[in-house]
Amino acid sequence: MIKLKINNKEIQIEEGTSVMKAAQQLGIDIPNLCWHDELEHFTSCMLCMVKDRSTGRLLPSCSVKALEGMDIVTDEEEVSESRKMALELLLSEHTGDCEAPCQVACPAHMNIPLMNRLIAAGKFDESLEIVKRDIVLPAVLGRICPAPCEGACHRKTVDQPVSICLLKRFVGDEGIQPKIIPVKKTGKKVAVIGAGPAGLAAAYYLQLKGVQISLFDKNEKAGGLLRTEINDEVLPKEVLDKEIEAILNTGVEFLGGKEINAEMFETLKTDFDAIVLASGTVSESSEKFNLNATPKGIVANKDSYQTSDEKVFAIGNVLRSSRLAVRSVGQGKEVAFSVLQYLNGESPKGEPRLFNSRVGKLVAAEYAEYLKESVEGKRTFPEKGGYSGFSKEEAIAEAKRCLHCDCRAIDDCKLRIYSDQYKADQKRFKTSERRSMTKLMNHGSVVYEAQKCIKCGICVRLTEKYTERFGFTYIGRGFDVEIGVPFNEELEKGLTETAEKVAAGCPTGAISLKNSR
Repeated sequence: MIKLKINNKEIQIEEGTSVMKAAQQLGIDIPNLCWHDELEHFTSCMLCMVKDRSTGRLLPSCSVKALEGMDIVTDEEEVSESRKMALELLLSEHTGDCEAPCQVACPAHMNIPLMNRLIAAGKFDESLEIVKRDIVLPAVLGRICPAPCEGACHRKTVDQPVSICLLKRFVGDEGIQPKIIPVKKTGKKVAVIGAGPAGLAAAYYLQLKGVQISLFDKNEKAGGLLRTEINDEVLPKEVLDKEIEAILNTGVEFLGGKEINAEMFETLKTDFDAIVLASGTVSESSEKFNLNATPKGIVANKDSYQTSDEKVFAIGNVLRSSRLAVRSVGQGKEVAFSVLQYLNGESPKGEPRLFNSRVGKLVAAEYAEYLKESVEGKRTFPEKGGYSGFSKEEAIAEAKRCLHCDCRAIDDCKLRIYSDQYKADQKRFKTSERRSMTKLMNHGSVVYEAQKCIKCGICVRLTEKYTERFGFTYIGRGFDVEIGVPFNEELEKGLTETAEKVAAGCPTGAISLKNSR
């Protein structure tokens, strides 16, 4: 047995144990991409670097054996910088979208690709549940949104964008509202001033988190400009009323016909734990409520929406005039994160956003690759025309045009998680044009996207361990090396027994189960 220190904690371990294993025994997590518990290890990703204080050297903890008297540190700035550089070098060759460009372009950051896949599978209720995680008024916005998401759609480069707004409208109209799951009440009360799209969204998402909401509006009915400024032919009142009812059914208390003046505002600040200002009008609001402002609107932090009064958050048109209702709805969702953080005694930071790898515009050579997960044909339009929406058959057909550009490993890609943690810059070491994406689909259960591969070798070692006849191997040399099935055999022959195990072991989305998302 030998003794050493890791982060000033002493540990006694068996001789021959790696520094990483020793750290794990102390409950210290060292980031890694090429490590796999089943396999003999070799250094590849260089993410697991630590520092030996006794020598001042940086060491790869996965392969260096612990020695008597070592004084290891895992969390110094020099170590973090080394890890960040390792990630940036890996990212320089990594090609792929984490989030689909449509989701990035959506002001509410809605998971559009998953909505599409569920519609394509005929799972309309599940699709609505996904939509309402980010957009509380899908049937409304599906009728009036100018669809910035469609402008960013990769399918637009191939032929025409997916009809995302009509699909959103379809699930809003056809899907059954998600069941309201009771949550433990926080005991906190928040006043939301203004029952337009921004205020309705804020009220909904806060109420679902156990905060009791009182929603004030100067009009007798909720809806704001959605009710007063949009033609009934475009947005029927029954559609608006149905979606507002679903919001109020969460337990939100609506108080219509309440014009909030300066005196009442001060009373609300006393009676409530926080206030969300979403009144939709800029004029006089700043003076009336004594908040910092410019001629364009109230000044609020761009991430948290917190104003000069820490108890007051501002969203929607009180910040600046805009006719984009989806932006107001998105801000209503985002401000709920900030208000909850404030109520929990934390510094409000808004909705968390993870690192996001971007491909950019597709090139012609990639069209056929992406169409492997889609169908041929230009976008569908409702047969009835005018202001009508999709039939079920039309919605399914249109949803199938989605190219599945988001990553299947978006929620558990270790490269993404660590790149976010260390604030890695994907472009730092970019020296050439990106590689064209390819999708090997000729396997019953997995997809292989080689451009997402970081050459960690886990798949190679797993297929060798489990004695696949062909398996995976390194092809080529030096900077041109790639991982693939030897002898140009099909993917199906390379992974006959280990497909699921290899997909689970891949630290990125390079090898993924087809039905994983």
